[in-house]
Formats: sequence, C-alpha cells, structure tokens
Amino acid sequence: MSRGILDLLQLCDSALPIGGFSHSAGLETYVQNGKVKDEGTARDFLHEMLSKNIYYNDAAFFCRAYNAAEKDDFDAIMATDNLCNATKLPEEMRMASNKLCLRLLKIFCPLYGNSIAEEYFFKIHAKQAFGHYSIAFALMAHTMGISKKDALAGFYYNAAAGIVTNSVKLIPLGQQSGQKILFEIKPLIAKLVDASENVTDEFIGLSSSGFDIASMQHERLYSRLYMS
Repeated sequence: MSRGILDLLQLCDSALPIGGFSHSAGLETYVQNGKVKDEGTARDFLHEMLSKNIYYNDAAFFCRAYNAAEKDDFDAIMATDNLCNATKLPEEMRMASNKLCLRLLKIFCPLYGNSIAEEYFFKIHAKQAFGHYSIAFALMAHTMGISKKDALAGFYYNAAAGIVTNSVKLIPLGQQSGQKILFEIKPLIAKLVDASENVTDEFIGLSSSGFDIASMQHERLYSRLYMS
C-alpha cells in the first residue's frame, strides 16, 4: 500500500480538527433565501461552487503553491498568498481561509518538519503573510509526497463533502440524497483536476460575484449556524 494514499486520507479527513465544519461558504445564505431548498438545487450549488468559484480561485492557488514548492520558490508562494487574499472580498471568507490554514499547519508542520511550510507558518505569525488554506494544503501535500493531481482531487472532494454535509444539515436532506450528490459529482471533479493547471492570471477570480455577495450577506443573517 502506498503511504501517500494514507497521508492523503488524513489530509482530507472531514474529522481533521481544523474547524471546517464551522463554515458553509455562503450556503447558509442561499438556504435561508430559498434558492437552495432540495436535492436538485443543492446539486446545482455544489456544481457551480466547484466549477466556478473553487476552480477559478482556490484550486488555481493550490496549483501555484504546489508548483512553487516543487521549485523551492518561497517568493512565488508569498506572491500567491497576496493574490489569494486580494480575491477573497468577503471578510468571513478571508478569516475562514486563514483559520483553516493555521490549524492545518499547526497539526502537520511538527509531524513532517518541512522548511518551506514552516517558513510560511512563521511568516503568517509574524504578520508578513496572510495565510490561506489552499496554499497550506498544497504545501503539506507536497511535503507528504502526494502527487499534485491526487492532492488536487482530494482538495476538490474535501470541499464537495463539506458542502454536501452542510446541505444535509441546513436544507435538510436525507443522508442518501447527500451521498447520491457526491457520487454524481465525481466526473466533474476529475474534469476540473485535469483543467485546473490551465487557469491563467487573467481568469483568477472569475464568476465569484454571486458567492461573494452571499458570503457578505451571511454576516447579517438573522440567525446563523455557521461562521461563514
């Protein structure tokens, strides 16, 4: 058995104590305003979140950070950190990304002792870097020796599983419906993994306006179960 498979399973584990369960990425807004209300609309939300928001944002930043780690280019990692922060317009999403990043690095840096991940961790604590989850995920995947495509597939699947779990709780949906959505989204994830490397700078942040507005509106919802 490949050690990389076990490392990827741990990195993508929904039970990893980094607080991912506390964030809905704006889904709570869509549920409260009635736009996401059943299995079909939950599937549509997930499809759009993966293929529009994550594809043109966090997945692209993941690829840049992984490539930089392969070249041991810390300047490129810092540039990616700045670009990632600039495209996360809602405050809740910036804070969520930062918290997930810090907790991920806090768990794995002592276990693997990778210098480039540790330097990123240090820069965040020194207020010299913003700190974002997609970058930390890429750095740790590279440190663990997980291939970029496998790690990116795990990154997409982890996001999809989180959205489905939140949909089951918020709408609510049955567990069978949630698993059906995850089953049906796998071909899209495979397609996005193959294409994510091709997102160039001019397309970064494309098609995120609706998700950004929903995240901003989430800050002022009358009642909230999630932090974002």
